[in-house]
Amino acid sequence: MIYDGIIGVPRFSCEEFTEKKSKYCILIPIINEHGRIEIELERASKFGIDQLCDIVICDGGSNDDSTAPEILKKLGVNTLLVKKGAGKQGAQLRMGFWWALKRGYEGFVTIDGNNKDSIEDVPQFLRSLEDGYDFIQGSRFIEGGNAINTPFSRLLAVKLLHAPIISLTAKHRFTDSTNAFRAYSRKYIEDQRVQIFREVFSSYELLAYLSVRASQLGLSVCEVPVTRAYPDGEKVPTKINGIKGNLNLLMILLRNLMGKYNP
Repeated sequence: MIYDGIIGVPRFSCEEFTEKKSKYCILIPIINEHGRIEIELERASKFGIDQLCDIVICDGGSNDDSTAPEILKKLGVNTLLVKKGAGKQGAQLRMGFWWALKRGYEGFVTIDGNNKDSIEDVPQFLRSLEDGYDFIQGSRFIEGGNAINTPFSRLLAVKLLHAPIISLTAKHRFTDSTNAFRAYSRKYIEDQRVQIFREVFSSYELLAYLSVRASQLGLSVCEVPVTRAYPDGEKVPTKINGIKGNLNLLMILLRNLMGKYNP
């Protein structure tokens, strides 16, 4: 099925492999993650994550066979969404959130699809949603968390730049603000003071914005421990590269600090 003409949502296709089975879903934005997303989904199946929440792949237009439906179905994926319109990660997430709201989910977990994150820790996020939290940030830097093979430059950037700016903007201390392993309540995403379905959220703006808006509005927020492991001796799997990519991320943080993304 094709969805088109929805304000603030890119054109996308939807292939539902099975019906809605849970009150929660996990949204996994990917693009060309062949060899990594399969391993991540195998881990999810091993730990029964697909029995706890519906797994939804939010594909940005992969061309590397990482979204072959017959493979995804075998690995426990509930639904495949494929973005056809413009935009990067932010557009993929807007697509995923819109569809998940329409389908009636009460909470949403997000996680990268490059197998760096401990998808087996999803139950912690679900428990926090059940406890009434509206924004739950995964952190490798709090007690119980693990940071494995983190590049030193990334470590410095998170601890000395990204996390302090996000914490200042949010008026709440967050320790691992670049981590996309998070959860959001339906109440948060639907709040009229948030309004995520806007074209300004094209790339990494939406993650930065959603990191801070909940606590700004007095909603309940917390962190839970997770593991993020970078591959040893291999190229770092990331979509942010070079001086241009990092400067763009810094500009997003500063615009967020100044409230430029607020409705």
